[in-house]
Amino acid sequence: MRLELRLASVEDAPAIWEMQKIAFRELLERYQDYDTSPANQSLDQLRLRCSQKDRYYYFIEVDGNPVGVLSVTDKQDGSRKRLSPMFILPQFQGRGYAQEAMKQAEKIHGERGWELDTILQEERLVHLYEKMGYRKTGKTAAVNPRMTLVFYQKL
Repeated sequence: MRLELRLASVEDAPAIWEMQKIAFRELLERYQDYDTSPANQSLDQLRLRCSQKDRYYYFIEVDGNPVGVLSVTDKQDGSRKRLSPMFILPQFQGRGYAQEAMKQAEKIHGERGWELDTILQEERLVHLYEKMGYRKTGKTAAVNPRMTLVFYQKL
């Protein structure tokens, strides 16, 4: 297996958008977070995000085939880098791809000074980020009665 991050451009937004809807569909149905879920984001919103100066979208590719996407906000001014969103398509989950993609993002953008948030109720996601060295900040935010975001940093 050869996993690589391939930098995407704004022209890739339609492909990212289609993958994102598939990847986040189950979470949208479970938590009904219609205002915040990437599955509910419009193509125009995604195009705008892809065109932001400090935002980098990467296709996560295994042997040249896209299995997910990772986005990094990196102002390159010493402030924290933000990992969000990151997803692996359902049929490719559980194979270590997210861990390897995060390691590669750290090689590109630096190993220190990261932040992210995830769904507190999703034990697999919480476990992944903690395994990768992220620590809870103590901050949480209720999105709705079913879903709470928990915030992490990696120093």
